[in-house]
Amino acid sequence: MDLFEAIKVRRSVRKFKRDAVSEESLKKILNAARMAPTAENFQPWKIIVVTDEDVKRKLVPACNNQRFVAEAPIVLVACGLPDEAYPIMGGYMNSYPVDVAIVLDHVMLAAAAEGLGTCWIGSFKEEKVAEATGVPPEAKVVALTPLGYPAEDSERTDRKNLTELVSYNKY
Repeated sequence: MDLFEAIKVRRSVRKFKRDAVSEESLKKILNAARMAPTAENFQPWKIIVVTDEDVKRKLVPACNNQRFVAEAPIVLVACGLPDEAYPIMGGYMNSYPVDVAIVLDHVMLAAAAEGLGTCWIGSFKEEKVAEATGVPPEAKVVALTPLGYPAEDSERTDRKNLTELVSYNKY
């Protein structure tokens, strides 16, 4: 599947089959993450691949009781490393949240190309996710995504018109 088709078919999936994700597909997806651009190419991130059922169950309350998180065969926990990131992106902020978002976007598009579903999980309690997955204090959980085969077709949500989102030369 080409990139534009992957962008077109990607959906937020909240129902997953129990079918295992092949090691080959997982490696392709993780390599897509590895190729993501980051500020100064510092690559200040780490992904935790969670397959253990007990750990996945602990992630449900950590993700504000979104039960579908644990239904997928894999949960990816995307962490940023502030001390390893570009410290003053735009002259005012650490780059790790943007860097990790780009990494996770690569993951989601690669997953779509492999016929797999994902769902950006931004509603979580960082300390509980860290406790369940062993994230050290110097790392920050930015987002999670379940990863697996969709159990149903999701409809595409509406998007704003391009003219509402893009301007040329001035805001």
